[in-house]
Amino acid sequence: MQEAASAIQPMEQQAEKGSALYSLLGHKGDLMLVHFRPGFEDLNRAELLLARLGLAEFLEPSTSYLSVVELGLYDSSLRVYGALAQRGVSEGSEEWEKEVREALAQHRKAMAPRLYPSIPPARYICFYPMSRKRDASGNWYRLPIAKRRDLMREHGEIGRKYAGEVKQVVTGSIGFDDWEWGVDLFSDNPIAFKNLIYEMRFDEASALYAEFGPFYVGLRLPVAGLSGFLEGRLPSEGEVLGG
Repeated sequence: MQEAASAIQPMEQQAEKGSALYSLLGHKGDLMLVHFRPGFEDLNRAELLLARLGLAEFLEPSTSYLSVVELGLYDSSLRVYGALAQRGVSEGSEEWEKEVREALAQHRKAMAPRLYPSIPPARYICFYPMSRKRDASGNWYRLPIAKRRDLMREHGEIGRKYAGEVKQVVTGSIGFDDWEWGVDLFSDNPIAFKNLIYEMRFDEASALYAEFGPFYVGLRLPVAGLSGFLEGRLPSEGEVLGG
């Protein structure tokens, strides 16, 4: 265990390159590792490092999920489109495309700090993947951008009600994994996950256009408590928050 602790503990303590261990509840797995990294190369290094540990001989991977942090630009895009239209710039023209690229690049730069979050020290995590429907009952991608903006604004208002209780990190996985988004929720109160997700089920974006994958819920496990975990013991709440 000393080898694993020496390798994983420095990753726990990094900000933009944070890692965390969780003891999973239920039959879907025993241990979940979460890695936040600024690039795919760094993710791969973390994966290879763990595979080389002696601990890996006692672990059997059951699933994985790859995604990137992304920020919605519905409002920014519509403001840019509106301003260009008022100036008489033709949609799709070279000038239009150039100014849209420049404006959105500025917005992305301004929001850069939110693109590289650290893993919150909360005691519990809830992770689930999701996609938007694309069938006869409803196709999210056929909706006008203004409609999608309004639906996501309503969706976001529910999330903001839980801002002091639940930390949300939504990541995009289109082209990277089997679902379109991954959702990480962190809280010291696991019942908050149920309340938040239940309330969101009633907004139009979720009720009509959302499909959900499996849910994984776990308790934070500082690497210092890994040896006890393998012997069937969990750290106390104070040890978790202090770790």
